[in-house]
Amino acid sequence: QVQLVESGGGLVQAGGSLRLSCAASGRTVSNYGMGWLRQAPGKEREFVAGISWSGGSTAYADSVKGRFTISRDNAKNTVYLQMNSLKPDDTAVYYCAKGRRQFYSVARDAYDSWGQGTQVTVSS
Repeated sequence: QVQLVESGGGLVQAGGSLRLSCAASGRTVSNYGMGWLRQAPGKEREFVAGISWSGGSTAYADSVKGRFTISRDNAKNTVYLQMNSLKPDDTAVYYCAKGRRQFYSVARDAYDSWGQGTQVTVSS
C-alpha cells in the first residue's frame, strides 16, 4: 500500500506561483502514471495534470495549460506541480493520485491511491 503526502499549498495573490510536492512512501510509484486533481467547494473533483511513469508524457486540463507544469523524480519517489500565473479560479484542494497503470488518465476511477490533499487559495 502506498501513502501519498502533498505539501506546498497555501495562500497566494493572483499572478503568483506555488510548487506542490507529493511524496510517496510504502512502495515505489516509479512504474505508474501519476496525476494531480483538484476539488473546489461545491464542485466535483477534476483532473488538472497527469504524467506517465517515465515522465516522458504529460497532459493538462485546458484551464491550466501553459501555466502549470507536472514533473516527477522517480529516484525520490516524488511528483511535483509547478503552478504559475495563479488565478482565483484555481482555488481548491489539490490531490495527488497514483494511477493503476503506467500512463495517466483524466478519469478519477483510473487512480487507486490518493493523498489527503493540500489547500491552495488564490486571492484577487
